[in-house]
Amino acid sequence: MGHTQNVEKWLTKMADIKISPSILSADFARLGEEVAAICDAGCDYVHVDVMDGHFVPNLTIGPDVVKALAPHASKPLDVHLMIAPVDPYIEAFAQAGAEIITFHPEAGPHPHRTAQAIKAAGCKVGISLNPATPVSVLDSLMGDIDLILVMSVNPGFGGQSFIESQLEKIKTLRAMIDASGRDIELEVDGGVNRETAARVIAAGASMLVAGTATFQGGPDKYAENISALREAAVR
Repeated sequence: MGHTQNVEKWLTKMADIKISPSILSADFARLGEEVAAICDAGCDYVHVDVMDGHFVPNLTIGPDVVKALAPHASKPLDVHLMIAPVDPYIEAFAQAGAEIITFHPEAGPHPHRTAQAIKAAGCKVGISLNPATPVSVLDSLMGDIDLILVMSVNPGFGGQSFIESQLEKIKTLRAMIDASGRDIELEVDGGVNRETAARVIAAGASMLVAGTATFQGGPDKYAENISALREAAVR
């Protein structure tokens, strides 16, 4: 393969990697501007972490804030619900502008019903696996989901270190997705930076959530940070 073909293959692989910056690491005093800035900087999605202080030990935002942010986002809102229960709030987040709604199977007794409710609300369905959640919870859900989110830290706070054991889980999930024949995104959230991005992508992920790694350095650095993550992931 010639140099030009190598470059084209590298650029194609970079383009296949989706970046979804977590606004948990943004400046909350100017959140609308921050969302607009990361969209202008070349992200693919805007990752919105919703926490209730009950399912996870932190409080963040609700549907009214998501609704206020939506006009500032030129990229789809990737809304991760770390709340319990989930079902009563699906419609509110859908109407607020979420394109993807991701939930945790532990958040309610009927994950299939939750997936169906998200789909009925007009959103793509995501399901998130905590570090200790086995992949077997997906056995009867693969036909109903559009995204699997692997938490490579315990959910609740940004800035945590990557949990190495999740690489094997990512590999297992990639095999499950390929066997299903469905177009399911494999997203990873937690400790994703220029050092871990390559290993996560090599294990089979297609989408990276990056908070600190995106927002460090301020708005002038966002485009550089996003590009650096893509480049790191294909090394």
